[in-house]
Amino acid sequence: MAITYKWEIPQMNAHIQAEGEDNVIYTVHYRYTGSEESGGKTYSSTNIGTQSYTYVAGDPFVPYEDTEAFENVVIGWLEGSLDVPAMQATIASSIESEITPVNEDLYFTWQNPQPPTPPPTPEPPVEEEEEVNDEE
Repeated sequence: MAITYKWEIPQMNAHIQAEGEDNVIYTVHYRYTGSEESGGKTYSSTNIGTQSYTYVAGDPFVPYEDTEAFENVVIGWLEGSLDVPAMQATIASSIESEITPVNEDLYFTWQNPQPPTPPPTPEPPVEEEEEVNDEE
């Protein structure tokens, strides 16, 4: 199956007013996640970061709106300023190493001993049946 990529924008930092505009975004916090299903299990990897922007008076300005449409504008900024193919390659490599590991962690057991095994629980005593004598 192919890897599916998704942007998340959990936060943006903005100047209340700058260069004659309101809510001028200067930092975008993002998560770029890739996920793939293999063998009935979903594997994923995320690239988390921030990207800074500088607005210069006279440049085109898109006013902030709390909408999906504006989120798509911000995603467009990220895709225009980040090396998305390199991010995808890193995510794909991480997912591939989860699906098909090439490394493992090994430990010296005497340095990390297993907890002692509790003693076996004694079996309860077997009650002997009383003989009933019917000949009385």
